[in-house]
Amino acid sequence: MKRRDFINWVGLGCLASSLPVAIAACSPESKTSAKPGPTTKPWQKVGTVAQLNKTGQLLAENSPIGAVLVIGTSKDTKNLIAVNPTCTHEGCTIDWKAKENKFVCPCHGAEFTRDGKIKQSPAKKPLKTYQVKIEGASVLVQTI
Repeated sequence: MKRRDFINWVGLGCLASSLPVAIAACSPESKTSAKPGPTTKPWQKVGTVAQLNKTGQLLAENSPIGAVLVIGTSKDTKNLIAVNPTCTHEGCTIDWKAKENKFVCPCHGAEFTRDGKIKQSPAKKPLKTYQVKIEGASVLVQTI
């Protein structure tokens, strides 16, 4: 057998062996078994309504999804806010300034709006935000 014939047979063999994979990828069974869109993460408890109502904010540093700061009260659930309280500039823990309606980093003065967007530098990225709800006596958050 000549070298050229050998290479042709090897190439044909590779092509033939990949054909079942291509057919399986295009089959309707694989499309129905795939989950549509991204999967939603479960709601995680970060504290109680009593803790939130006490000061109007709830800081859960070791929640299952990481640090979470919830702002608001159970009386006004439409205005609840939940963010990751770690400043995106240098990692300091931000403070909520209720009178000014903003988050402020005590280390370098970065400011963030209510929805976590940058209001004043030096931060370059917004705060991570979460969905928040109250169920019974629990405060729950979910990643967006």
